Amino acid sequence: MATAYHNLSEYDINSVPSAEGMKFGIVVSEWNENITAALLHGAEETLKKHGAKTEDIIVHTVPGSFELTYGSALLVNSNKVDAVIAIGCVVRGDTPHFDYVCAGTTQGIAALNTQGDIPVIYGLITTNTMQQAEDRAGGIHGNKGDECAITAIKMVDLSRKLKK
Repeated sequence: MATAYHNLSEYDINSVPSAEGMKFGIVVSEWNENITAALLHGAEETLKKHGAKTEDIIVHTVPGSFELTYGSALLVNSNKVDAVIAIGCVVRGDTPHFDYVCAGTTQGIAALNTQGDIPVIYGLITTNTMQQAEDRAGGIHGNKGDECAITAIKMVDLSRKLKK
C-alpha cells in the first residue's frame, strides 16, 4: 500500500508551481461526509496555500461517489475551471456494491481525463474500513485532499506549458 511508505500530505513545497490565477472545481460526495469534509478542507487549504484565491475555488456536492463522474463532467463543461478535483469515500461493506461503485467511478473519471482538455483529479478513497479512511483524511497517513490539490496545480501548470 502506497500510503504505508508515503504520507499523503508531505511534498517538496519547492516543486509546486504557483496556483495564482488558476481556477479549480471541486466535486465532493455527501456520503461518508465525516471523511469527505476533511478531504475537502485539505484540498481547499492546500490550494490557497499555493496562491489560489477563495473565489477561484468552486465547490459542488453530489449525493454519492458514483455521481462524482457526472458532477465532474458538468464542471468540465462549464468552462469555468482549469481543473476538477473529485472527492469521495467508499468503505467496503457486506455486498458487492463497493466493487460496482469503485469501478464505475474510476472508469468514469478516467474517461473524462482521456476525452477532455481539463484534468479531473481522482480523489476517491476506497478502503476496507472506516479507520483506513480516517487515516487518509487527516490521520496518520496525511490527507488525500492535500495530495489532490497538489496534483491539480501541477496538471494545470503542465497543461499551460504544453499549450504555449
